Amino acid sequence: MSSYDDYVRLVEKAQLGDKEALDRLAEAVRMRLQEYVFRLTLDQDLTQDIVQESILEMFRVFDRLKRAERFWPWLYSIAFNKIRSHYGRQWRHRAVSLSGAGLEAAQANGKDGLADMVSRELKQIVAKSMQELDPRHRAVLTMRCYDQMAYSEIAKIMCCSEFGVRALFYRAKKALAKKLSGYGLGKSSLIVALVVFGKMTAASEAAAANVSVTAATIKVGVAASLAAMAASKTAIVALTAAGVIAAGSMAVVSSVEKIDSGPQRTKAQGSIGGAGQGAKASTALQECWHFFPDGPGGVVMMRLMESDRPGGDSCSRRLQNQHANYRYDKNTITIDNSRMYNSDLSVMRLPTDSPELSRFISQVEGRQGDMEHIAGAGAGLLVICKRDASGDNRIWRIDRHMNVLEEEYFQFDWPGSAKIIDNRDAMHKRGWTYFTITGQINGQEVVGTGRVPFVYEMSRLHYPWVKIEVGGKLTIVDTGAEAGVYDRDGRVVARYAGGSFFEGLARPWTGLHTIDAVRRDAAEQQIRFETKLSAGRDKAEVILTCENVKLVYGIDLENDVVERITFLADNNGDQDAMGDVRFSYLQEIAPASGEFAAPRPRSSARQSRDRLGIIWLARLAECKLGQKY
Repeated sequence: MSSYDDYVRLVEKAQLGDKEALDRLAEAVRMRLQEYVFRLTLDQDLTQDIVQESILEMFRVFDRLKRAERFWPWLYSIAFNKIRSHYGRQWRHRAVSLSGAGLEAAQANGKDGLADMVSRELKQIVAKSMQELDPRHRAVLTMRCYDQMAYSEIAKIMCCSEFGVRALFYRAKKALAKKLSGYGLGKSSLIVALVVFGKMTAASEAAAANVSVTAATIKVGVAASLAAMAASKTAIVALTAAGVIAAGSMAVVSSVEKIDSGPQRTKAQGSIGGAGQGAKASTALQECWHFFPDGPGGVVMMRLMESDRPGGDSCSRRLQNQHANYRYDKNTITIDNSRMYNSDLSVMRLPTDSPELSRFISQVEGRQGDMEHIAGAGAGLLVICKRDASGDNRIWRIDRHMNVLEEEYFQFDWPGSAKIIDNRDAMHKRGWTYFTITGQINGQEVVGTGRVPFVYEMSRLHYPWVKIEVGGKLTIVDTGAEAGVYDRDGRVVARYAGGSFFEGLARPWTGLHTIDAVRRDAAEQQIRFETKLSAGRDKAEVILTCENVKLVYGIDLENDVVERITFLADNNGDQDAMGDVRFSYLQEIAPASGEFAAPRPRSSARQSRDRLGIIWLARLAECKLGQKY
């Protein structure tokens, strides 16, 4: 088919019910679609399968195409989703191992003109380099360089932001240039290599003759380039300075306050929570990204960037995504057990915190909060906060889309030469574990079991649950979907919203360190707290005052878990021991046994929406949980 207008007219006829036009359209697009798919997969057999499936899908959902001029992006998105579905997890996290047979066959398919233009050696270098690329990099190069698609169109197909596509394209170019340089080709060979690959993978000799890639095509813009370069030593500062990234983003609220200082190794000693002793103000340029995949109030992923001075080298960088907790410094990536927490043990604030929560935490800590508030709502919220050397802090950019975690800046975008040190213990490497609870309260034995995921990715496969028995009289069960209290005969005493009995416990999969999860749970219910460092500086105590009961948490800062909870009766200043419970976490998982069988919901009846919050622990100590004991 000769022109874009011809395709549009054929699509319009097909949309009006012309079956002959639809058949002609399917036949006409086959070759171009085959070219597109092969460049992404480099597998002839897979290409034929996906092209056939895509055309069948086109027939099936053709009535959903609203605008004829959007036909090619629409069809490409169908094929792209089938390719991504085929590769599954490999698509996002690692390069796919591909056979070179398909590409070699393409080279031998009679394109004599190409053989005259480039040497066999150059073709082999280009083929090998493209095969070694991450599939997402090859995809964005294909759509931009050979199909001349706008970044906005690619963003719709790949289900991410235009800014993210630009950054991905920049990194794809850098990755290809690095592959080529490994075979002795210089930076200037990038466009040549792209042209060669386009001709090698063209569906016909005529199509190969029309392949061209210009310098204008491979430009991405300053802001996206700087963002994609964030792993380099100078890029973090450059990104901080690149205010043009904010163009086109949502309106930003006013009333700027200080952003939380970066969580470094704890050095403070003594009581922090009630004394209002602030950490020394950081002079580093700092930027913190907060992503809420399920919306405000849910899970949060964070990315922290710092540099010593404007134009200076990066001195540290942290990332907490759905897989693990990372620190990057001096070309070394360290993977840790624990989430970030503030160096002075002040409570970690989030930009989505309610004004009431912020005010209460400020009252308890005796100092003004240092995070600007936004009234965000809905899933996929991304908030970028920036702090400069002068201490001027503000929310810099607000965005919303669901696939931020798939984009380069929330994945493993450090230099390939970086050394990796994995400090995680066995249970954190696994991403989840079982735990046991033992102790006594008011002379009654407390025993329990549970499961806790440490990262967001594992929370879907190994969802959190807890089951606690008290004195043989009460059983507390929380499966996430349902929470309830039952008597010894299994009758319902009280029902609560799922997750109620994880309030006041470690919830590392939600993105906050245990010390912050506990204190923020308390602050949500206006319960005052105090924070103290214990001996060794890797342990902390959080003391909560719940009316007539004090809860004393022993928290392991390095492993990011609650070790014990001590219950004290507060009688006019006199404190009497009521008991304590201790938590033990399994490093190694034995074969499945009845002890750690996930509890099933007791009833299909509609559940209560009420949440007890952290106060359930105080009611348990006072024998008032469920108002029946």
